[in-house]
Amino acid sequence: MALDKRFIGREYGPYRYTIGEEKMREFTLALGGAKPGAGTPGEPPAHVSPLLYDEQAAKAGPHGGLIAFPSFAVVFAIRPFSAAIADPELNINMQMLVHGEQDLEFLDVMRPGDVMTTTGRIADLYERARMGFVVVTSESRNQHGNVVVKGTWTAIIRG
Repeated sequence: MALDKRFIGREYGPYRYTIGEEKMREFTLALGGAKPGAGTPGEPPAHVSPLLYDEQAAKAGPHGGLIAFPSFAVVFAIRPFSAAIADPELNINMQMLVHGEQDLEFLDVMRPGDVMTTTGRIADLYERARMGFVVVTSESRNQHGNVVVKGTWTAIIRG
């Protein structure tokens, strides 16, 4: 496994994604453990915050409206990482690739209608124990130019 360090700093994006209210709800219910066909369709489990799916409760909440489940950011913020590992110039053997880890830093809430623009760059390429590591950082801004999510994504290429 020979990763070429000259690709450190290579940028990917910008990628745009408009956050949809129903997509947010579906994501929340899926992660919250809602079971299709159990009770009312789409009925959330008791432990899921109503700020994530109930418009009335969310309007009375601290954000004045619906917000997305934090890890919903993966839906759009992963794009630079995906582009980097699929970049033909890096010559990564995808059959040997394992998603190592991801770290997300949330700086603001995500709302329905937000238009997220995500950019990213290869922050590091290194080898350890006969495995290659690709580290990509990303930043997602809303339509107001505010940074909402920063991400660090690591891929491991088995040797």
